[in-house]
Amino acid sequence: MLKNSALVTILPSQLEAVVEFAENPEARCPCVLLLDTSGSMEGEPIAALMRGLQAFKEDICRDSLASRRVEIAVVTFDSEVSVVQDFVTADMFEAPALTAQGSTLMGTAIQKALDMIAARKAQYKAAGVLYYRPWVFMVTDGEPNGESEEMLQAVANRVREEEERKRVAFFAVGVEQANMERLSRLAVRTPVKLLGLNFVEMFVWLSRSAQAVSHSKMNDQVALPPPGWGTV
Repeated sequence: MLKNSALVTILPSQLEAVVEFAENPEARCPCVLLLDTSGSMEGEPIAALMRGLQAFKEDICRDSLASRRVEIAVVTFDSEVSVVQDFVTADMFEAPALTAQGSTLMGTAIQKALDMIAARKAQYKAAGVLYYRPWVFMVTDGEPNGESEEMLQAVANRVREEEERKRVAFFAVGVEQANMERLSRLAVRTPVKLLGLNFVEMFVWLSRSAQAVSHSKMNDQVALPPPGWGTV
């Protein structure tokens, strides 16, 4: 009988990560798409958003390296915060069907996105996989709703700290009647106001930007193209 032996339990999620990184050891460029699906997005805005997601998928998959390095997760927020898609490489990403309803738990959603990134980076480190600075790309047509000012200030402080320590790059895009002043208090980078419902051009820009990052050397500063789809 063996003595002083220890059984090591590997969780299914950990096993999946081991297999995933063994099959594709490329450096990763993770991006969380944080999408407002509150009731005010109902109708053409949510339809245009879904067309933009499909355009993103089609554009980024034309680049074989980016499609294996860029990882996409999708988190929606309305009266609930939902992980619609956990991290997958772009070649495995499928644009989800979205519906609009409820209020706008924006602060809770931002916290969720940052928590997901922290957990994903821990998986990269455990597997010895290199990674680029993660992105959070938030799209909203409103402002936080149903959350305390204290909680929202804590979220803003966390975003600022993550940016200052270069642990994440947080981008905010306002659609139609979005409260841009309120967004500027949550984000360090100046929020961009989308021109109309030009989601397709916006997501193609995001795809090209992610491609540029994925082709760069680790820790290089990549100049992003100007957002012709919006105004600052």
